Amino acid sequence: MTDAPWWASAVVYQIYPRSFADCDGDGIGDVPGIISKLDYLHELGVDVVWISPFYRSPMDDNGYDISDYRDVDPVFGTLADLDELIAQLHARGMKLVIDVVVNHTSDEHPWFVESRASKDNPKRDWYWWRPAHDGREPTNWIAAFQGSVWELDPTTDEYYLHLFSRRQPDLNWENPEVRAAVYEMLRWWLARGVDGFRMDVINYISKRLPLQDGPPIPNSRYGNGSAFYWCGPRIHEFLHELNTEVIASQDRQLLTVGEMPGVTIEDAQRFTDPANAEVDMVFQFEHVGLDHGPGGRYDLAPLRLTDLKRSLGRWQEGLAKSGWNSLYWNNHDQPRAVSRYGTDDPEYRVRSAKLLGTVLHLHRGTPYVYQGEELGMTNYPFASIDELRDLDSLNYYAAATAAGRDADAVFAALRTRSRDNGRTPMQWDASEHAGFTTGTPWIAVNPNHVEINAAAQGDDPDSVFRHYQQLIALRHELPVVAHGEFSMLLPDDEHVYAFTRRDQGVELLVIANFGAAEQAVDLPDWADAELVLGNYPDHGAELTLRAWEARVLISTPGGPMR
Repeated sequence: MTDAPWWASAVVYQIYPRSFADCDGDGIGDVPGIISKLDYLHELGVDVVWISPFYRSPMDDNGYDISDYRDVDPVFGTLADLDELIAQLHARGMKLVIDVVVNHTSDEHPWFVESRASKDNPKRDWYWWRPAHDGREPTNWIAAFQGSVWELDPTTDEYYLHLFSRRQPDLNWENPEVRAAVYEMLRWWLARGVDGFRMDVINYISKRLPLQDGPPIPNSRYGNGSAFYWCGPRIHEFLHELNTEVIASQDRQLLTVGEMPGVTIEDAQRFTDPANAEVDMVFQFEHVGLDHGPGGRYDLAPLRLTDLKRSLGRWQEGLAKSGWNSLYWNNHDQPRAVSRYGTDDPEYRVRSAKLLGTVLHLHRGTPYVYQGEELGMTNYPFASIDELRDLDSLNYYAAATAAGRDADAVFAALRTRSRDNGRTPMQWDASEHAGFTTGTPWIAVNPNHVEINAAAQGDDPDSVFRHYQQLIALRHELPVVAHGEFSMLLPDDEHVYAFTRRDQGVELLVIANFGAAEQAVDLPDWADAELVLGNYPDHGAELTLRAWEARVLISTPGGPMR
């Protein structure tokens, strides 16, 4: 596919700057720290670096509450550091995608400071203000971080809307002045050399009017207001306008990905169809919700492999003819993939980490590697609630225990699912604090950094790092990986994940055993195929998969198969 966009064969690496590398010894990662590790990323082979927010912020939600879109928070460095990062990435042939949070700002952003100053302030309508309704909040919606989505502001005795923290007031995208200001800011970053945007909860920007109560949540005084902000009536109009005003105005091809909780395949088809000129791909949440019970992410439920295959297979099929998939196991909002989908068992951790990478990267779509995933980093062994830093986790614990739930049971769920599992510092070496900082890290380093670290894996040809390096090279070298048709095999098998990719006579078979018990695979046509990549040093016996084994086999025209 010679007309395919560059990002179809690219791999993106996500950096959570607070936890990546600290150059000044204050215990918090920074932009100079990122610059110091660019050779590492170049060696890995990634094409794009996506950085979570680095802007000025009170850090109520670790930077996702932005008080100045056009500056770098001093804890992360300076604007000059950011310019140097862009230059150094481009010098290595890599691109930079930045996280933009435009559903909401910080309550310290000058726009909101003006908006709350008086009811007749010119920026009053830049946010969502409402009077009390029958002596209570304007609606009954629950916020993502617990409590009401409405906060009473004593200055004007009205409530403002915040779908997340009370310090993250929602912008009113119905106001064309808001949209114009956002577009101007995005163009400003593009002029500095940024190559694209990851847009935080971007499908929340269109609210369904009038704002009303949502259906009651059982055993809660709140209601579910998601129907009023998930993919609202003007969402496609707003994203097309953003594309027209910002993305299409450039003389280079950019990358745009929209984080969209709750989005369906049908929604994604429309969002990512190039003919609609909205976004290039979306982050959907279906597969990372399969192990959630009715109570949400902290209601633990078992994950069945058949459910995972059914979900990912549906997305592969749904976006096969138009649109594009993003591929990810984990990020700054998810626990570590090895601990969730693989195993922490020391005997099989490395195998399972390689297996997860193999399965993900051989799907059709753009793979996203989250920092440390390429090392097989695991969840942290949190021992008490005092070790957690995540606002969502702490608020959930307070609300759940106040409601009478057993504190130990609540913490047990947080220990497994807290976002802090993905936010512990990057494990660079076996020294104190894993080489992340010379100071005291803002959150504890996983004690297993002595065994799991980049320094040890760089010299080990059988390491997780080297396997990811091979996976990325495979995408660059074989067009079938980026562009081939996808077909799911063995959909009812509870142990083996198998699929093919096919393009211009070249066919790949990917088979993976999600477990410690040996599994025989009944695909006789592939018994003599050539092994392209595996997580064992040898081919193994025919198509019998060993514990946590993954193989990529190839058939080419005139080859041994057909």
